[in-house]
Amino acid sequence: MARRTAVKTRRTTRDAEASRAAILQAALDEFSSVGYDGARVDRIAEQAGLSKPLLYDYFGDKDELYKAALREAYVQIRAGEEKLALEALSPEDAVAALVMFTMTHFRTRPWFITMLNTENLRHGSSVGKIGDRREIQSKLLIKLEEVLKRGWKDGVFLRKAEPVEVYLLIASLCYFPVSNRFTLAEVFGFDASEEGLNAHARRATEAVVGWLKQKDAC
Repeated sequence: MARRTAVKTRRTTRDAEASRAAILQAALDEFSSVGYDGARVDRIAEQAGLSKPLLYDYFGDKDELYKAALREAYVQIRAGEEKLALEALSPEDAVAALVMFTMTHFRTRPWFITMLNTENLRHGSSVGKIGDRREIQSKLLIKLEEVLKRGWKDGVFLRKAEPVEVYLLIASLCYFPVSNRFTLAEVFGFDASEEGLNAHARRATEAVVGWLKQKDAC
């Protein structure tokens, strides 16, 4: 009896985790497609293959669901960065890997950029309510700080840069061509294909690494 109860408990836990994951992904798709105001909870429930009452049981109202989806967007990109194992790469290779990952993540998960755009249009009203938001981001900053320290110690990087400064450079260089790919393609003939964006990521890597190899002006 005890064994059957334990198995049932594990299955129930797995089912709950799967349901939550399905809801969050459906919410990311919905909020990023039509924005906060246009999003409908019933469509999210339908896409997740779950009932609307169950969705409310897990996340409460629309505001809480949006906040949970926004948190999930950050959790997913940080989890992907964790898999890069930056600590096992040379400083230059670690920066290159982070740039290419960032570009690939932005390109293959368009909901990430549109979720950030939506939240910025809302003046960050929900992200500030995510209690562990800084802890989620700190994982990357700690890893990046270690890379920068190794680069400085080895004489590869001549600039003492802060992790946030470097990540802002990387995110900016990768964000703009993806978020504006349609207008850039029409106005400038920019190649927004996978090949074109990867080529841009290589140029971005050269820019960031080159900046790190320069001594501070002061």
